[in-house]
Amino acid sequence: MSNKPFVLLGKEIPKGKRTVLDLEVAKLHTRTTVKVPVIIERSHNPGPVVLLLAGIHGDETNGVGIIREIISLGINKPKNGTIICIPVFNIFGYLIQTREFPDGRDLNRMFPGTANGSLASQFAYQFTKEIAPFIDYVIDFHTGGGERDNIAQIRCNKDDDKGLELAKVFNPPIIVYSNNIIKSLRETLHKMGKTVLLFEGGKSKELNPTIINEGVNGTKNVLIHLGLIEGEITVRETPIYVKKAKWLRASHSGMFKVRVANGSYVKKKDVLGVIQDPFGEFKKKVYAPFNGHVFCTNKTPIVNKGDALFHVSIEE
Repeated sequence: MSNKPFVLLGKEIPKGKRTVLDLEVAKLHTRTTVKVPVIIERSHNPGPVVLLLAGIHGDETNGVGIIREIISLGINKPKNGTIICIPVFNIFGYLIQTREFPDGRDLNRMFPGTANGSLASQFAYQFTKEIAPFIDYVIDFHTGGGERDNIAQIRCNKDDDKGLELAKVFNPPIIVYSNNIIKSLRETLHKMGKTVLLFEGGKSKELNPTIINEGVNGTKNVLIHLGLIEGEITVRETPIYVKKAKWLRASHSGMFKVRVANGSYVKKKDVLGVIQDPFGEFKKKVYAPFNGHVFCTNKTPIVNKGDALFHVSIEE
């Protein structure tokens, strides 16, 4: 393994050096080439290849902030193996702060992609062919969509023993059992035999220091555990396992106030929030229908009937 050259995107990656490659996506209609920087740190010693990836949805800036901090602190310089960082995957969406690709598609529903499909599908195909085969482990950083605010959590499949072991090492406040979504990056990598952790934290279009801190600490734990870097694993708390969960939805449309802290344990009939009309005529309380942990809250000031307000674990 140590003597075999490590080739990525057609270039040999030298040992003990930082290499920055560009994953070329396409040209804009102004003929400007859009390139996704891929930052590779390869040690002199053999070891696993770990990919840290963020910004698959262009407006999910917390993940970008986590990888930026990891690079800034030098955590991505391994003693053994190789660490690849892609801080901004969907560079199109990142530039204009939208979730989607310019073709309106969700990149995380386009894997493994096709050579001649839509722009998003071609990009997914390029990643699946050029990068995915050469990695062993992936941490994929996400946030809640829109105004949905996630407590820091790792999502993984209940049958993925290696993933669950690493999730525990990551040591987030919450570990959510979550099935792989069809055509997602996680499903494609899982089928290729890779171990994938999906981190969720905060909401889109924000840089939340608490979430960034959780992401950096957890990643560091995983890299220490896999033997890529040296250090002590920090265990702050025992993660709560969410095996089943339910979205609580708005019974009315109106102005919405959250009355419960994200991540807290609630009991049946606790008031979680209030929906009121702008004219001072009605006020509807949102009650917890059962005991559980709130791990996502909707921070939007205005809700419509049926909107998802709280994601709550169903305690067994």
